Amino acid sequence: MATTDYSLAHTLPANVEAERSILGAILLTLAFCFSGSIEAILNVFPKAVLGVILFLTGVQLALGSCDFSKNKAERFITLTTAAFAMWNVGLAFVVGIALAYIAKRGLLRL
Repeated sequence: MATTDYSLAHTLPANVEAERSILGAILLTLAFCFSGSIEAILNVFPKAVLGVILFLTGVQLALGSCDFSKNKAERFITLTTAAFAMWNVGLAFVVGIALAYIAKRGLLRL
């Protein structure tokens, strides 16, 4: 009868903190020592393309970090607040709070 050793599976997640430290050190080294080279590489791309990439990455991180509700009103509030936040964070906060209040009172029907 074959036995399976699961001891390796318990040791692998312990390296996550070390990986974060190494990644942080690499990013700091790139920022302090090679910022001119990285700027030259980024100048190759149009600013609009970099903006779209940044926006899509932000949306992906935002959607992955929260439990996206199946309630249509909550999804509408989340997406509307995110859309306003692209232009003005303060306005997005006010709109998000107002929409949440309206939805809580039952006045927002989607």
